[in-house]
Amino acid sequence: MDKLCCFKSSFSQLVAARSSSSTGKGKNHEGSIKYGFTLVKGRANHPMEDYHVAKFKQIQEKELGLFAIYDGHLGDRVPAYLQKHLISNILKEEEFWDNPAASISKAYLSTDQEILSHSFDLGHGGSTAVTAILINGQRLWIANVGDSRAVVSRKGQAVQMTTEHEPNRERGSIENKGGFVSYVPGDVPRVNGQLAVSRAFGDKSLKSHLRSDPDVQSTDVDVDIDILILASDGLWKVMPNQEAVDIARRIRDPLKAAKQLTAEALKRDSKDDISCVVVRFRC
Repeated sequence: MDKLCCFKSSFSQLVAARSSSSTGKGKNHEGSIKYGFTLVKGRANHPMEDYHVAKFKQIQEKELGLFAIYDGHLGDRVPAYLQKHLISNILKEEEFWDNPAASISKAYLSTDQEILSHSFDLGHGGSTAVTAILINGQRLWIANVGDSRAVVSRKGQAVQMTTEHEPNRERGSIENKGGFVSYVPGDVPRVNGQLAVSRAFGDKSLKSHLRSDPDVQSTDVDVDIDILILASDGLWKVMPNQEAVDIARRIRDPLKAAKQLTAEALKRDSKDDISCVVVRFRC
C-alpha cells in the first residue's frame, strides 16, 4: 500500500510539473552538436498528449545524446511515464554498452509491463515512442514502437530509420492473437476498430492483440550525416521525409528548424499534436 501511495504521489508530481514551455534547445559539451525541440498542441479537442526528451548526459566517461518523442492517446499519463522511465530503463540494462540493440528491446518490453502493472493509476490509454541514443557523437541507436518517425539526412538525402507499425502491415500477427483489423472509408485501418497502430505502450484493453517490441536500427554518424529529425505523426502525416530534411538543412539553428517544421505542419492543417526534435551534427 505504501509503495502504491508513493507511486501515485510521484506520478501526480510528474504530470503537475510538466513545463508550460513548448520549445527548447541545447548542445553537447564541445558545442559541436546542437538540438532544438518544439511541441505544439493540435486542433483536436483534447489536452496535449505528446511528451519529449532532449538532452546530453555524461555516463561512465561517455557522453550520450538522449532524444525521444512519445505520442499519447486516450490521455497523457502513459507518455508522461515514458518520458520519465523509458530511456533510463534502457541505460540501466547491464548489457547496454556491449549490446545496445538487445538492451533497448528488453527495456521497451519491461517498461510496457511496468505500465500495465500500474494501469489503475495510468488509465487505459497508451503511447507510441521513438527514441534515439547518440554515443560519444559517433554511433546512433534508434528504436520505435508505433507511428512516430526518425529520419536522418545523409548527403542531403532523407533516410527513414523507422518503420510505421500500421495494422494492415501486421494484420497476420493481430489475427493470430484473436484480434481483427477494420477499415471504414475515410478513416485508417484500426485494431479492433479502435487503435490506428499495431504496436504501442499501454492500451491494456487491446494489449492481447498488440505488440510493444521495437524495431531497432543503428548507424555511424560520419561526415555524410548532418541532421536527425524525430517527430510525431502530426508532422509526418502532412510532410514527406525529404521536404522535412530540406527545411531542417536550410536553417542552421535546430530550434528555429523545429519551429519551422511544426509551423508548416499547422499551416497544412495537421490536426494532431505536433512534436519535433531536430539535431544538427558538426555545427
